[in-house]
Amino acid sequence: MVNKLLGKKIGMTKYFLDEGACVPVTVLEVGPCVVVQKKTREKEGYNAIQVGYETKKVESVNKPLRGHFKAAGGRTFARLKEFRVEDPEAFELGQEIKSDIISVGELVHVRGRSKGRGFSGVIKRWGFSGGKKTHGSRSHRIPGSIGCSATPGRVQKGRKLPGRMGHGHTTIKNLKVVDVRPEMGLVLLKGSVPGGPGTMVEICRV
Repeated sequence: MVNKLLGKKIGMTKYFLDEGACVPVTVLEVGPCVVVQKKTREKEGYNAIQVGYETKKVESVNKPLRGHFKAAGGRTFARLKEFRVEDPEAFELGQEIKSDIISVGELVHVRGRSKGRGFSGVIKRWGFSGGKKTHGSRSHRIPGSIGCSATPGRVQKGRKLPGRMGHGHTTIKNLKVVDVRPEMGLVLLKGSVPGGPGTMVEICRV
């Protein structure tokens, strides 16, 4: 049994529960993930399966990858990912793993790349309170003192300073599955997940 799937963030919307409560949900298009390769402990040193996600034109795939995909039915994929499993022989090459392995009510972890915010100051990036807002102040949004003048005479490692914010891998844990629609390949999770619409995410069952 595999506990991970690849999907794509569609967006956010409202969802009304049976008791009438309205909750914010994220709509994910999950799978199908196609088994491309089986890796065993005897050959590779560990048990895992390699899956492909999002079909791609054959012309845009290089020759080595075409031969790699040929064993799994010839379909070419834009993304490849490995999932550790206990028994790789339980899977077949070309087998599709869909969203129906996820059930309503269970908790999942979602990992994706967060939105990039560009170069940001310390107030936006780290939540600094800033300087005085009074007349004559020249330190409204600057970080203030960042070190001593003589000892040690340098900026300490780890000091929170302005810089690029976001566009990093982020994991949101324990999101509740409120609805699964296997015929459409959709999974609805309560709350938000990293990234904007179209971001690829990895769903891990707890």
